[in-house]
Amino acid sequence: METIRQILGLLSYFILPAIIVGFPLYGLFKKVPVFEAFVEGAKEGFNVAVRIIPYLVAILFAIGMFRASGAMDFMANALRPILALVGFPSEVLPMAIVRPLTGSGSAGIVVDLINQFGEDSIFVKMAATMFGSTETTFYVIAIYFGAVNIKRTRHAVPAGLIADFSAMLIAVWVVRLLFG
Repeated sequence: METIRQILGLLSYFILPAIIVGFPLYGLFKKVPVFEAFVEGAKEGFNVAVRIIPYLVAILFAIGMFRASGAMDFMANALRPILALVGFPSEVLPMAIVRPLTGSGSAGIVVDLINQFGEDSIFVKMAATMFGSTETTFYVIAIYFGAVNIKRTRHAVPAGLIADFSAMLIAVWVVRLLFG
């Protein structure tokens, strides 16, 4: 086991340089104008960024209003008895609410929990596990579907939210199992 860990550690030093050098070399081998293709991709990336700015501003504004209004604290206190039935602490409910909306907002929630409970708190461990095991579902749908002008998301929102909800519950249960 230790030998495998050492081999993987050694390989990790070479993976990123191999990718950075390997792709251009492969493109040159296939006679692709590498620099021109890179510049064209950068232009397309900039155009996509410009198209998604309104969606990004709308999401960040809505999250800011929700937190500033006190609605998040009200919701956490109102749902406390229901959450207790499944063993979900209301202290991490803000993470469960904000995480499907924004990554940076949920990172802010983790920082708030660290400041409130300390970095070794079980609530911080739960929130950090949620952060790593869930997705910013609404953000992804708004940005990516908006960038390509898809208006009907069909099953993407329910599927994403079911996955997020499941991952959040499992994160709480696993952290309780591992850290008591």
